[in-house]
Amino acid sequence: MRPSDADGLPDPAARRRVIPLVPEVGRFSGSPGAPGTAPASRYAATAVPPDHPLADFLGDGPLSLPGPPPLSLYIHLPWCLRKCPYCDFNSHERAGLGDDGHLPPGLEADYVRALIADLDAALPLVWGRPVISVFLGGGTPSLFQPQTLADLLSAVRARLPLAPEAEITLEANPGTFESGRYAAYAQAGINRLSIGVQSLNDTHLRALGRVHDAAQARAAVAEAQRHFERFNIDLMYALPGQELADLARDVDAVLALQPPHLSLYHLTLERNTRFFSQPPEGLPDADLASDMLDLILARTARAGLGRYEVSAFARSEALRCTHNLNYWAFGDYLGLGAGAHSKLSFAHRIWRQTRWREPQQYMTQALAGRAVSSQDEVAPQHLPFEFMLNALRLKDGVPHALWAERTGLPPAHLATAWRKAAARGWVPDSPFPPRQWVTTPRGFDFLSDAQELFLP
Repeated sequence: MRPSDADGLPDPAARRRVIPLVPEVGRFSGSPGAPGTAPASRYAATAVPPDHPLADFLGDGPLSLPGPPPLSLYIHLPWCLRKCPYCDFNSHERAGLGDDGHLPPGLEADYVRALIADLDAALPLVWGRPVISVFLGGGTPSLFQPQTLADLLSAVRARLPLAPEAEITLEANPGTFESGRYAAYAQAGINRLSIGVQSLNDTHLRALGRVHDAAQARAAVAEAQRHFERFNIDLMYALPGQELADLARDVDAVLALQPPHLSLYHLTLERNTRFFSQPPEGLPDADLASDMLDLILARTARAGLGRYEVSAFARSEALRCTHNLNYWAFGDYLGLGAGAHSKLSFAHRIWRQTRWREPQQYMTQALAGRAVSSQDEVAPQHLPFEFMLNALRLKDGVPHALWAERTGLPPAHLATAWRKAAARGWVPDSPFPPRQWVTTPRGFDFLSDAQELFLP
């Protein structure tokens, strides 16, 4: 999803720079672009000298975005009880947890101070932009005390305008479940949980190295139902030793819990994981994995969970994940915390950033105002692939106009690859540009192949 991080910033060109300001509602400048072109910019602009500290972000460049995309906030809380053998996320097994299984209070407080310093340093890049969603991911964010997260969210609200109906999601591990804890998270301002159930079969949970069992997972879901209208269950398939009948029982058991949202993941052996270097025995072959997916699609549809993205199912549009939808629609996101990534758009450029990965190093650097370890400008030739890598994951795709709105480029940049995809039956064979950037059912089955056509 992200290009490689550059070692440094490009040298500022010795030319007149422009600062784009966030447009106020009803006060956009400019006018719509002509059909088939990128729309005219609605950013207001003020000239600044090339030595301005934000000139590399805000100056002239190859793109012409009409206005800022929606903005989400991702906050990474990196510690976990135990590193799962399949996990390639930036998660760190924490030794020295207290007798209650919680992080030391001093560590929580130090990390939150670093997060707030990180946000303060990033504010000039997103000043005034409303935040439509916040996602607290990890690691195991539910290791953090509810009051700590309440304080963190209060600090965020003091610095950024959260939309009135902003979605605020917390990832929760059933292995950290305690009675009353979810109620406290709701009181802290969390309004959506994502529960890492993965399976309701104890044998498969042990094979995955999970710290919880099926009974703990059921208890966590029951508690979530009491306090949250919106929550997600993560479910994995193609597990070591799993047969089709095993999966059927697992899917039926999860669906019996009536989750409003379900995220589905095929177990993959990622580099830098124990499973990659020591593959487990009994992994289903490709044919069996395909049969498993067919079974899941049939049973989720029968249960009223509509598939709206490759791995996401919801009971209604209102219960879809706002945060992930913004990713898939090529919106912006500010990432705070160890190893977090950002994508930020300006009038003429799109930038990506990465924070320091190791938690202690991140805290030290963030408190010194240097949380970002690397950042690079996204070159125009990479935008077709980056856009389609996200947008085509959505079953219904995205509107034609979104390409120009989110990249500042005309649709002609997509024409050659789109026509190749149409010739293979992966996207509709209609006059270019299409009304919707979307795959055919066949293209959805061969999604990676379709996306690769947009590589530079």
